[in-house]
Amino acid sequence: MKLNRIFAFIFLAFAFAACNKKNTELFNDGIYTGIGNGRDGAIEIRVIIRNNRVSEAKVISSNDTPEIAIPAENELLYYFIQDGNTNQLDVISGATLTSNGIIDALEMALDQARGKKFEKSSYNNTSCDIVIIGAGGAGLVAATEAASKGAKVILLEKMGIVGGNSNYSTGGINAAYTEEQKKLGIVDSKEVFFDDTMKGGQELNDPDLVHTLIDNSADIVKWLQSDLIGADLSEVGMFGGATNKRIHRPKGGGAIGAHLIPLLKSAALKTGVDIRLNNRVVEILENNGAACGVRVFCNNSEYKISAKAVIITTGGFGANPQLIEKYHPEFHGFATTNHSGATGDAIELVEKFNAAFVQMEQIQTHPTVVAGGSGIMITEAVRGNGAILVNRDGKRFVDELQTRDFVSTAVLTERGGTAFILFDQGVRNSLSAIENYAKQGLLTQADSLEELAKKMGADGQALSQTVKKYNKYVENKKDEDFLRNPISMERKLELPPFYAIEIEPAVHHTMGGLKINTKAEVQNTDGQSIPALYAAGEVTGGIHGANRLGGNAVADICIFGKIAADSALSYIEK
Repeated sequence: MKLNRIFAFIFLAFAFAACNKKNTELFNDGIYTGIGNGRDGAIEIRVIIRNNRVSEAKVISSNDTPEIAIPAENELLYYFIQDGNTNQLDVISGATLTSNGIIDALEMALDQARGKKFEKSSYNNTSCDIVIIGAGGAGLVAATEAASKGAKVILLEKMGIVGGNSNYSTGGINAAYTEEQKKLGIVDSKEVFFDDTMKGGQELNDPDLVHTLIDNSADIVKWLQSDLIGADLSEVGMFGGATNKRIHRPKGGGAIGAHLIPLLKSAALKTGVDIRLNNRVVEILENNGAACGVRVFCNNSEYKISAKAVIITTGGFGANPQLIEKYHPEFHGFATTNHSGATGDAIELVEKFNAAFVQMEQIQTHPTVVAGGSGIMITEAVRGNGAILVNRDGKRFVDELQTRDFVSTAVLTERGGTAFILFDQGVRNSLSAIENYAKQGLLTQADSLEELAKKMGADGQALSQTVKKYNKYVENKKDEDFLRNPISMERKLELPPFYAIEIEPAVHHTMGGLKINTKAEVQNTDGQSIPALYAAGEVTGGIHGANRLGGNAVADICIFGKIAADSALSYIEK
């Protein structure tokens, strides 16, 4: 653990202990340790109780990235020491997993101070209608859909928190011909959406799966905004590879993951889903070729769940460097934006069923990830709202809203293999997600382009000329250098201060995976559906082809998660 983390919490412990409000609860004085699960593993926190109040709280160990974790730790522990409880603590935007891990650890410590004794939770063999493996976005959607229609559902998650990679999703959900687009006067169509997706995937996408994605996109937006979920998808923006504005997100441009996952978790619980964390599936059970349940490992013991249908929503393998190198050796040593649980567990789980996989070599990098191996992604919405990319010479070198593979390749060919994303206060004002980057200390800021260039190590005169030329293109709605889509050129870069973030490509999404049909039924190598076995989300392949368009992942997990649940329910009824 880095020294700055230790010093920060020693300071907090002493600076704010006196601010602790009078607590009506009865705590036993003593030193207590709580453990929660953060982004990259366990977070251990020590809490000291004196005279029935919290006098100190300090992180003892954490593997989470300091740039993300320390601001969240500082803020949460500050308010925890002031209030003496976790009731008023909210997750810090941009550090959802870390925040939840901290809050869970603090609550565990307080429970011990209340006199609660902790015993390792254990489960007995049981049964249900549908068991779902993986509580990311796809798993939560599938569980909610099935349970809302009367099924008994158990949702298993090997990590200590729900959400998976969906927690980090900052963009939004792509959909065409929606009521939101109509309200905003946006002209779009399913046909253009289809063409954009196929072009982005270099025509390697399965057309039937793409049509299913697009045909259900408007309806899934309605479903997410219904009383069952309650999402806000009222803002529609521009993303890379899209002809028209179609990425739906919360008002103000907030991160979709931090908004959607808590709502999906709440909906799942309200509909009666049994969510079990820290439960790792080690085997999918089989009977006469059909999936019939799972074997689960939890707290050094195993148990079995018999089920009428099994849905796999375990996500991709972007955090498994061995598999990344196996399928795409050129990405050896690349950083990843993925959470630590994205390790490709499904690959071994489905071996006994002779399941088919497709396009495993198709792995996407995200072009704008904070340089230095941090894995912190700068959402495409920053470029969609007007930011540009410049190199160390202070010059643009690519159409910023091209597909992710195209932009990543362009960045890697620049000197040093990195570049800078550049924007002004106007862009910052237009997108609340940027405030998360500011809180993490990621923004290089200056009152003039010349001063900013100096901090970047770039040519100030060249940078000023680049921005001046780009602003002229915005004015004329025509990018004469790189033919950027004029729809994404709504803002000149002229309102100081100016900002820059050094970026590089990192492994982001694995497009390959289990082969499914339009009913989300897992296929075997003979081209037949495996009875009672379904899959949805990044664990599947074929939908995105060689390159996934930003905004299509959330559409994918929600649409096919819902389809998987409905298909499983139909199978059970038969």
